[in-house]
Order: sequence, then structure tokens, then C-alpha cells
Amino acid sequence: MPLLVFAVTGMGGVGKTALAVEAAHRAHARGWFPGGTLFVDLRGYDDDPVTADQAVLALLDALGVRDGDLPPTADRQYDAYRALLAERRDRMLLILDNASDPAQYLPLLPGTDHHRVLITSRDRPDAFSIRLIDLETLPPDDSVALLTRALHDTDERDDRPTREPDALCELTDLCGHLPLALQIAAGMLRRRRHRGIASLVAEIQEAGDATTVLDHGSPGTDLYGRSLVLRPVLETSYRRLPPDRARLLRLLCLAPGAETGTEAVAALADLDTGSVLSLLEDLAARHLVTPVGGCDGTASAMRWRLHDLVRVFGTGVVAGDAGLREEGEAARERVLRFYVRWAKAADDRLRWLPGREEPERFGDRWQALAWLDGERSGLVAAVGWGREDRFAGAAVWLAQCLVVYLDWRRYFDDLITVAEAAREAAQLAGNRLGEAIAWDHLGNALGEVGQTEEAINAHIRSRDLYQATGDLHGEAVVWNNLGSALREAGQTEEAINAHTRARDLNQAMGDRHGEAMAWNNLGSALQGAGRAREAFDAHTRARDLYQAAGDRHREATAWNNLGNALREAGRIEKAIEAYGKSLEICREFEDWYGEGRILHNLALVHEAADRPVEARAVYLQSANAFTRANAPTEAAQARARAAELPE
Repeated sequence: MPLLVFAVTGMGGVGKTALAVEAAHRAHARGWFPGGTLFVDLRGYDDDPVTADQAVLALLDALGVRDGDLPPTADRQYDAYRALLAERRDRMLLILDNASDPAQYLPLLPGTDHHRVLITSRDRPDAFSIRLIDLETLPPDDSVALLTRALHDTDERDDRPTREPDALCELTDLCGHLPLALQIAAGMLRRRRHRGIASLVAEIQEAGDATTVLDHGSPGTDLYGRSLVLRPVLETSYRRLPPDRARLLRLLCLAPGAETGTEAVAALADLDTGSVLSLLEDLAARHLVTPVGGCDGTASAMRWRLHDLVRVFGTGVVAGDAGLREEGEAARERVLRFYVRWAKAADDRLRWLPGREEPERFGDRWQALAWLDGERSGLVAAVGWGREDRFAGAAVWLAQCLVVYLDWRRYFDDLITVAEAAREAAQLAGNRLGEAIAWDHLGNALGEVGQTEEAINAHIRSRDLYQATGDLHGEAVVWNNLGSALREAGQTEEAINAHTRARDLNQAMGDRHGEAMAWNNLGSALQGAGRAREAFDAHTRARDLYQAAGDRHREATAWNNLGNALREAGRIEKAIEAYGKSLEICREFEDWYGEGRILHNLALVHEAADRPVEARAVYLQSANAFTRANAPTEAAQARARAAELPE
């Protein structure tokens, strides 16, 4: 079939009819369809959809065939309809709006290639050779412009969009940038013209469900006589789903995070990946989910996103039925187990040292990082489930598996969120050891974002809990972390004492790796106290212990600190050599933040040696590394230092 039939598809409320009608008006104005436009609303998602037999009567009526001129049977009516179109020399546009089933429109297609057909539907007609135009929700800027124009068209004096730009943006977000929701919101704002936009935002936030608020305040009908309501639109799409698709949609609405990978969806639904992928593709064809990524063609790389209003609707369906609630809770348990298993494997790979057992699934740290990157939003959100008693234990364990990754990627806001949720979950579960670990992780994250006093307090809480539980290994770890926080606060002697305590505990337990970390941090504290010789010896001990343990990445940290000690001692060439060894290892691990820090230190050496041109070049390299590491503040500082030096 020649591509003379076009279909505009998209979720309910995305603006398919409006686009089709606007396109028809513009085409008519340009003289493309001198024969005019025929429009039929097939009401495909109503309880009583229009059949093709009913639609052909309406089309014949529009073409002037009615009453006694109507052929007596449906077959002859279709023949008459096609004959009339074939006789028309002037090209016509036929709009078959709101179709839900090909049986509604296939019999209505003209028998000639002279005319054009435009179909609108929530379901993508993949079985036919039809040119598809998939509509997505509006970009944020267009949503803001639509609401602003809607208010100004009614009253050009309405300055609320100008006075409340933040509230306007927030309202468009709450509407999910869906044109129907935005249209309803505009109508509500017109009605409450003496109230600010922020009042509607607050009302939606308090309700926690935009569909309820918008439907309750809907202004009525649109220009086409259709009700301006959201929930019935979503309900009709949901009710038309076969049971297995409806179940998957409900469960997907419960998934943590904005996007979910195919494997996680399979765990949620307790299905194999192939089966769930087929169901997801069908939901995508119905514009109820949106595929994201998957450019390599593998199922595991595919991710799936729900529109916010669909998610709210689905969770409401589950909440309203006891059986569906239990089904949902079981699904959440399954996906949490899935996340724990693979996050643990990824964490084991990131922590792996030579001589240890090989972790499952992930052959190298880059595979582990790629998986964690893809699932990050879901993993972080799943830890938040720990505030519910049923999921508290698993959430504590999951949080511990994410700490190294979030620290490596410098996602400190996520790390704080995870640590706080884990702390609450551990308290709920009566897990004092888990609470101690969470406090320690929270202290590290707070220290990274400059909240030093809060970090110290968190580490002290952690230390006290470790001591109460008698966990010497954990106590040694937290003494070391407490020392780092004290050093940042300028409490150098207290930091030295804390690192010394950590070193002694690790030595007593025979934990050589933990001892290396304590020596390394102790060296930095001694350096801050002006005890350069002792600092050099401490960093040397740390380097040797890291080498013995096969921990190449932390060996790089020790080499960097050795370079600092050598720089302070005026041993410029030796410092450059130490930085070079550290830099080589960091690049091996693609540790961009570590590389930026080392290059910054190396630039300081060149400055001290009166080599401004070399220093400037290295500062700029440092800035580039910090930029790659998601550290804009450090990058800006490096560029500022470079700008002070001659080229």
C-alpha cells in the first residue's frame, strides 16, 4: 500500500485530535485539499465505540447521501462510499479520530490513492504499513509557554506567570507536561484568577495525586465537546488491557525510580526476560510505557519509563484493592531481592583485590559500574522502602552495597539519602550494627559536601554503636573516618589520636589492609601538624601495605600523599616522580577525581619550582579531569589558578 495513510499515536490526553484538526486547517488554508475534510470521531475508548458500519453512514451523510438515497445493506453502502470518493477530482482529507481497533477504520479507507487519510489512536497500528507520527508529552519550556499563553489569551493583564515563574514550572511538572492536564490546569487558574499559581501547586502536592485535584476542578469540556478529565482517560486505557498486560502495568507503577531495566521488571513480575519484554513492547505500542535506551539491541539494556500520571493512577488502582495490594507487596519484595543480589555482586567487584573469590556476573569493574549507573535511580529509591517494616532488613543490606559506588561517582546527595534511609531502616529493624554502619557512611557523605561538624557527630554516633556491639573491625573503620573529619575541622591533634587508635586496632586484629588506610590518613594528619618526617614514614608504610595487599587504587592515594610530603620537604623531583606513579594508577582505574587532585598537586610543584608555564598547563589538565569527575567547584578553582599564570 502506498504511504497515503498516516496515524498520529500517543497516550490519552497528549493532543492527537488537536494536532490532527490544526493540521487539517493549515492544509486547507494552503489549498492542499480543495475537496475539503471529512471528520469522524470513532470514540474508540468509550464504552460503546463507533463501528465502521456506523461511521460509513456518517461519511455518506457528509457526502450528501442520506435517507432514501442510502443503499439498503452495509456492503452496498461501502461500495457507494468508495465510488463517491473515486469520482471526486478534488483531493480530500479523511480524519478518523480516536480509533482503538483497526476494524474501526480499515473498511473506511478509500479505494483510491487520490485522497489522504489521517488516523488518531492511543494504539500504534504496527500490523499495517502506515506512516506513524508518535506524539510525546511537551518539553518543559513548551509546557510553560502553553500555560502562559492560555492565561494571557483570556486576560492579557494576567501577570501570574511572570510573577511566579518557579510555581509555573512546578505546576507543569506536576501535570507531567501532558497537554490535557495543562489545559485543565489553565482552566482552573482562570477560575481562581485572584489566587496565585502556587496555591494550585500546593493543593496538588497536598493531595499527592494531580488527577484527583485536576478532575475535581475541571472547567468542563474542550472545543470538541469532550470532557476535560484525566482519570477516565487513564481508566479506559487500563480497562482495555488483557489481564497479563494490566497486571504488569500495575506492578510497573510500583517499581522504584523513574526508569526500570528489563531484568528488574522481570523480577517485579516474576517472569522470564523474554516474556516480560514481549508484554512491555505491547504496553509501549499502547503508549502506556516508554522504552528508553537499548541501542545495543539487547533486552538487558532496555529501560522502561512510565508517565507520572499513569504511575499515580496505577498505584491508586493497587491501593484500592486488598488482593492487588498483597500482589504488589510480593512484587516489591522480589525486585528488592533482585537489587540486593546484583548490587552485592557489583560491590564485590568494585572492592575486589587479587586473591579474593571472583564475584558473579561482572567480569571487571567497568561492567559493574555500567550496571549500577543504569539502575541507580531504582536502587536509591528501593533503599527508601526500608522505612516500611516489611522491607527494612533488605534495604539496610542494599544500602551497604551502594556506598562504594556512590562515593566513586561522587553522587553525594544520593549517598546522604541512602545513608539516612538505611539508618532509619536499621532502627526500625532493631539492627544496631546496621545503624552503626549507616551513621558512619552518613558521616563520610556529609564530610564530602562540607558539613564537617555534622560529619563528626555522625561518626561519633557510629563509634559509640560499634563499641556497644563489640565490633572491633567497625570501630577501627569509624575511628579512621572520624580522624579524617576532625582533620578537616582543623582539630589536628584529635585527628592524629583517632587515626592512631584506628591503626592500633587494625594491628591488634591483624587487618593489614585496614592498617594501611589508617597509616595513610595518619600521615596526612601528621603532615598538617608539621611533623614531616613522621608523615613521610607513615605514607611509606601505607604504600608498602597496599602493595602487599594488591590494592592498586589505594596505592595511588599513598603515592599522592607521599608526593605531598616530598613537596613540603622541597624535594621537587622526587615529588614529581611520586605524583607520576599515582597518576598512572588513577588513569588505569579511570579515577577522574583522583587524577584531577594529583594534577592539581603536580601544578603546585611546578609553581614552587618557578615553572609557571608548566604549572598553568597542568592546572588546565586538572580542571578537565575534575569536570569529567562531576566536580565543578574543583574544576573552577583549577581554572582560576591557571588564569593567574602566564601562557
